[in-house]
Amino acid sequence: MHKQIIVLCVAALLGGIVGGVLSTQLLSPTLVGAQKANGVHAEEFLLLDAKGKARAGLGLDANGEVGLVLMSKDGHRTLTLSPDDPSVIKLVERGGRILWGAP
Repeated sequence: MHKQIIVLCVAALLGGIVGGVLSTQLLSPTLVGAQKANGVHAEEFLLLDAKGKARAGLGLDANGEVGLVLMSKDGHRTLTLSPDDPSVIKLVERGGRILWGAP
C-alpha cells in the first residue's frame, strides 16, 4: 500500500511537469517580432556618467531653440552648440565667462 502511494505521487508529479511543458508549447500565443522604429521622439536627451551626472545633452530651451551641450568631467567647462544663438559655438567656464566662441 505504501509503495502504491509513492508510485502514484511520482506519476502525478511527472504528469504535472510534462503537462505543464506541453501546454506552454502548444497553447502559448505566437510572438510577433518587434517592428523597426523609424525614430525616437523626445524633447531632451541626456548622456549620464556612471555616477548619474549629466555630461551631455541635446534638447530645446525655454524659447524652443535647439542646442547641444557637452560638459567637462569636472564640470568646470561647457561646450555649447546652438544654431539660434549669436555665437553658434561657445566654450564657457563655470562662472559664465566665455573662453572661446565662433559665430
